[in-house]
This record gives sequence, C-alpha cells and structure tokens, in this order.
Amino acid sequence: MDTPIRLLEHTDEATKQMLENVRKRKEKFDIAEKKHFWSIYITIALAIIFFVYFYFYIARYYSYSFFSMFSASLNDRWTVPLFGLTMISYGAMNILRKQKDKKEKEYQELRCEIVDRSKDLWKKEEEWRNRHIVFEVMKKTYDINLYHEKK
Repeated sequence: MDTPIRLLEHTDEATKQMLENVRKRKEKFDIAEKKHFWSIYITIALAIIFFVYFYFYIARYYSYSFFSMFSASLNDRWTVPLFGLTMISYGAMNILRKQKDKKEKEYQELRCEIVDRSKDLWKKEEEWRNRHIVFEVMKKTYDINLYHEKK
C-alpha cells in the first residue's frame, strides 16, 4: 500500500484498500494513455515519411499511369516495407486505444463506486466530517477526484 494512503486517519483498512485499488487502476490508465498518445504520433510520423517517400520516388516519375505507379511501388525496395510498417503502427494504435478505453472504464467505475458508497465507507460521524481530508489527499497526490462522479 502506498504511503499517503497508509497514513490516512479516520479511514478503516477496507476503505484504504479500495483507495489503493483506485490508485493502481489510475496508474495503469495513465500508462495506457501515454502509450496510446505515443502510438498516434509514431503512426502520423510513419505515414508522413511514407507519403513523402512515395511522392518523391514513385509518384513524380510514374504519375502518368496508375498501373506503372503500382508496378514501380511493388518493385521499389522501400515502398512496401514502409507501407507495411505504417499499417502495423495504425493497427497497434487501435489496439492501444481499446486497451486505454478498457482501463479508463475500470478506473472510472471504481472511482464512481467510492463516490456512491462514501456514506457506507465513512459511517462514523467523525469519519464523515473528516472525509474531505481523504479526498484532498487523493486529489493532490494522485489526481483522483472523489468529490463528484463526473470526470
């Protein structure tokens, strides 16, 4: 369990475990979001490289006929691998987007569950009055908003 969560007062162990789980899911979501972000830029860069290469080495010389351009593309030693690499990065980008969406959904569901069950998690009057301290620690330390269900 992470130190700021372990040191929380006015919170029982079960609630601390839920907070730790939401922290872990947020961390996994952030990592997936960064991977997806970088995959977008890699795909765009590869597409630009492919189109620039294609224009300067194929299209300028064989633009009089589609079939001659197609034949020259297949005979060129860099066009097919660049195109394949661009398509693979596009597919990887889509896979990473789906993983990011799945991790975001899991994180948001658990976060909303904590917001919904806050009356059950902080049952005692003293715990209820001091729950804002827990919410502030989670917001400042981990950027997890437990005040509202909305993102």
